[in-house]
Amino acid sequence: MNIEQKCEDLVRQALKLRVSDIHLKPLESSATLMFRVDHYLYEQEEISLEIYERMVSHLKFQASMDIGETRIPQNGALTLTIDTKQINLRLSTLPTLYNESVVIRILPQDSHQPLKYMTLFPNSTTKLLSLMKYSHGLIIFTGPTGSGKTTTLYSLIEETKSLLQRNIITLEDPVERKSKNVLQVQVNEKAGITYTTGLKAILRHDPDIIMVGEIRDEETAKIAIRASMTGHLVLSTLHTRNAKGAVYRLLEFGVTPQELEQTLIAISAQRLVELKCPFCLEECTAFCRKYRTHRLASVHELLYGKELGKVMKECNGAEVDLTYPTLREVIKKGIALGFIKQSEYERWVFDGMEK
Repeated sequence: MNIEQKCEDLVRQALKLRVSDIHLKPLESSATLMFRVDHYLYEQEEISLEIYERMVSHLKFQASMDIGETRIPQNGALTLTIDTKQINLRLSTLPTLYNESVVIRILPQDSHQPLKYMTLFPNSTTKLLSLMKYSHGLIIFTGPTGSGKTTTLYSLIEETKSLLQRNIITLEDPVERKSKNVLQVQVNEKAGITYTTGLKAILRHDPDIIMVGEIRDEETAKIAIRASMTGHLVLSTLHTRNAKGAVYRLLEFGVTPQELEQTLIAISAQRLVELKCPFCLEECTAFCRKYRTHRLASVHELLYGKELGKVMKECNGAEVDLTYPTLREVIKKGIALGFIKQSEYERWVFDGMEK
């Protein structure tokens, strides 16, 4: 069997089904290939361990990873040409009981989608775009992995670029979506470009808007705050469960309440919810998902203005009455209007979200 062709066919099939991740899962005497479509994992085929091991070795070689090292996790990236199109992939290996498991993330390279087609409620789009008119300050986007934060950020940046003619620079690890309208810097720790050093260099490059892929430590948080104080609009992401959790997270990183009051403009907590299928009464088949253009939409819990001020007071121990629409209420509204399924409420609200 031609292993190179087998890997290309696997990616080609994933692209046709609009898959986000390909899972290569080792078992005791065979291996399973699975596709993640939207939030669901579908089993595709079972292959022998011999073919599996050859596929893993080939993919690791293509991604410039250490083929001989199977005891530690590794990360890598590669570009394949499928039907004259360049497809960027991100690889992650993990040693398991039987063999190395591999997950391939297919990075989106298509042109940005207008924000109005991505959000479930138009008022969220209007508010997000109006926040981008600020000349300086900090806007935080939160949500779990795969909730569409990067897609939302790029859609906002692309629309802002055409409207406001600003110099936009991004700092990401890795650059997931290429754009001709912004300067993109990739974190490369081996070459000495960390989030901290990269952000310091960007500040000397006359930016109007800076997008930082993620605030993940105290030093990055403090530089992002300093940048937003000195006349730059800073956009970044955090991993928190809801909007007000981002305030507590920044305080944990050593940012003072006074700095937050001066810089923090808004926080958007985001989830991707599955839209009701107009054709299937129950669960959609993978075939149906392939041909539906709009299968997912984002819902936002937006915290800004007076309500954000109340959360700041709550952090200082004051008792406050918060009245902004939470994710729980936004998802309930989507179900009541018939846009999304009841199961989405159970998926996103029963996981410990605030009552």
